[in-house]
Amino acid sequence: MGSDNKYDLEERTYRFAKDIRSFIKLVPKTLTNVDDCKQLGRSSGSVGANYIEANEAVSRKDFIYRIKICRKEIKESRFFLKLIDTGKGNNETKLQLINEAIELEKIFGAIIRNSSD
Repeated sequence: MGSDNKYDLEERTYRFAKDIRSFIKLVPKTLTNVDDCKQLGRSSGSVGANYIEANEAVSRKDFIYRIKICRKEIKESRFFLKLIDTGKGNNETKLQLINEAIELEKIFGAIIRNSSD
């Protein structure tokens, strides 16, 4: 059962990064949006990459450290999502992505709390 949960969160973080990339393609290419979208793309991908690293951790301390990075990167992703101006469209998609970021942040927070005992 544990491996199913691992797979689900790996898949979920992968899907988040892919959805962010699809969203970025639809965002108006203003000067500030271009910079914010670049940073959003990096941070969203980092969430999943660091989660994979956490699953390969050599110690409990290393695992917790990687999960903390995941939480930091998802918070950063949420920040840049909020900054991006979607123009007349894509507000619903933006809101869905922000909600997913909030959910992932809560999951990573729970993992940290439960692993620190």
